[in-house]
Formats: sequence, C-alpha cells, structure tokens
Amino acid sequence: MGVMNRLGWAARTVALAVGMTAGLLVTGCGTPGAPQPPSLNLPDRVTDLAASRTGNQVLLTWTMPKKNTDKLLLKGNVAVRVCRKDGAGACDPVGAELSFAPGAKGAFTETLPATQSAGTPRALAWFVELKNRNGRSAGLSNAAVVLAGEAPAAVEGLAAQVRKDGVVLRWTPESEKDAVRLHRKLLTPPATKPQQGPLASQPEPLEQSLLVEAGAQSGRALDKEIRFGQTYEYRAQRVVRINVDGRTLELASPLSAPVRVEALDVFPPAVPIGLAAVATAPGTGTEASIDLSWQPVADADLAGYAVYRRESEVGWQRISPEQPVVGPAFHDAQVQPGHSYRYAVSAVDQGGYESARSAEAEETVPNP
Repeated sequence: MGVMNRLGWAARTVALAVGMTAGLLVTGCGTPGAPQPPSLNLPDRVTDLAASRTGNQVLLTWTMPKKNTDKLLLKGNVAVRVCRKDGAGACDPVGAELSFAPGAKGAFTETLPATQSAGTPRALAWFVELKNRNGRSAGLSNAAVVLAGEAPAAVEGLAAQVRKDGVVLRWTPESEKDAVRLHRKLLTPPATKPQQGPLASQPEPLEQSLLVEAGAQSGRALDKEIRFGQTYEYRAQRVVRINVDGRTLELASPLSAPVRVEALDVFPPAVPIGLAAVATAPGTGTEASIDLSWQPVADADLAGYAVYRRESEVGWQRISPEQPVVGPAFHDAQVQPGHSYRYAVSAVDQGGYESARSAEAEETVPNP
C-alpha cells in the first residue's frame, strides 16, 4: 500500500505540472504583439503627369491615386498643389490649391507669365504634390516638361482642296525653316461596327496629325490618307522642335482657324494607254474581225472600260455594251473587209465617272 500511495502521488504531481504548462501556453497565445505605428495617410505620388503647351496656355493632366502609401484606400477628396520649376531654381507654387477625388482625372491650365512666354526656347517643368489633412505629402510627382519661350506665330490662310490623290493643304508661309503640324479630325465616323476578320478594312482614326518638317516645300502639304465619301476638318500650327535630354520637345503656335472639306470622288480614272488593234481577214470558217488590247488601269475604284470606233471622218460611236468592259481587251466582229477603222477606249469608275479617250489605234480589215 505504501508503494501504491507513492505512485499515485507521483502521477498527481505530473498531471498538475502538465496542467500548469497548458495554462501558461493558453495565456501566452492571448498576449498582444508589438504596437504598430499609426498610418500617416499620405496619398501615393502621381506618376503620370503630362503637360502640353498651345500658344501661351499650358495644360496639365494626371490620374489621382486611389490608395495611400500604406496601400489603404483613400477616403474623401485629396488636396493638390501645382508648382513650376524654371532651370535649377525652386519649384514655385502656381495657382490656388486644388482638390480631386481618389482615382479621378486631374487637370490644370495655366497662362504662362511674361518671363516664361518670351525669349529663346528652354525646358520648363511642372510637378503636382498631393497632401493629407495635415499638409504632409509623399513627395512631388514626375516632371512634366514643355518648352518655355516665345511661341511661333499662328498659321494664316489655311486652305484645303480635294484632288484624286488626296487633300492638298496650303497656308501662308512665314519662313522656309518652319515646321508645321497639321491636325485632321474625321467629322463623319462610321455608324456601323467595324468588320471582323483578317481581310476586313481597319476603321479610320477619328483624329490624326501630320508633321511637315522644316525644309519641305514651303506652305504646302498633301494628305494621302483620306477616304472618299468622308468629311474632314483641318487645323494647323507652327512648331519649334528642340532636343532636351534625349527627348524632342515642341513649342507650338496657337491652332489656326479650321477648314472643312468634303472628300467627294468626282475624279475620273486614268486614261488607258497602249491601245493596239489587230485585224483578222475573213476566210473558211472565220469572219472578219479586229481585236483590241491595252494596258490595264490601276485605279482602285475602276469599274471597266468603254470602247469607241469611227470610220473616216464620221463621229465616234460607242460599240461596247452599256455595262463597262471588265478586262483590257475587246473583240469587234462588226467590221467589213477592205474598211479601215479607228478605235479609242476610256476608263469608267464605280461612280460612273469616265476618263478622256485614249490615243487612237487604226486598223484595216484585209480582203479575203
């Protein structure tokens, strides 16, 4: 019995130790960790600031962040400060403090002061800085750079004329060294969805620009990328182009007055060339005839050809069907042996416009 009492006492001691250890472990799990510093709620920096200058107006655009530097969603509008830096000086505040919602598109327009809108072209940088409610920020945005200095004079006398090979644009030149940027806007966008598939034509961009480099033919440009049946609006501006830190920056004049042009295809196709006539004499099993051939016309909207014939001084008569001849050849079986005939052909496009007649080809049908 003494031994059994000692064993029981030992078991109770081990159980008590295990229970105390378990209690300590449970108590340790509920102990709070090290305290975390409170969030400063600093808005993330803007990283997509862009700037453009037209005349003496500078437009800044950017995207507001949605989160702060702690990756937490921002709540409420965020204060925005805009500043401008000229050379190595300080970034001087511009305008009043702005306010935008998180994720919104930000924009700011400034008229350049006289000190930045005159003189030789030079780099000028803008920044935006987002502040929390305590006026603290995570730093300036990326730099958006444009050229300061005197802007070129506006383009005067812009005019547009539709031709078969495109739209010819003319303006009053100021200098042979001028570069001019032409802006084209499509005023008649398609009402239907673009076609699908590898062979489908691509939709025409709503806006495009064409740079006429300095040294090009003064005061004139040709826009070959138009599509007939559309209406376009053109504006122009002179530009000075300068390389700054490996980037080409432009200092542009104000936009010219717009000109509108309706690109109607009222132009006949090219005149066929290379007309040749070969006669076949009548014989056993054959009739008198004259075969004509010519070089094909390459116009994209070509519908076919019309064939004309005359004898002696008699006027021209169309001998081909009302529907244009598709290929560059024609067989004339309405001829007589011993007679001489003169031929000419014209090209017809899908709009029904007909070219002038080709050079004549004369042939005599031999007698049997």
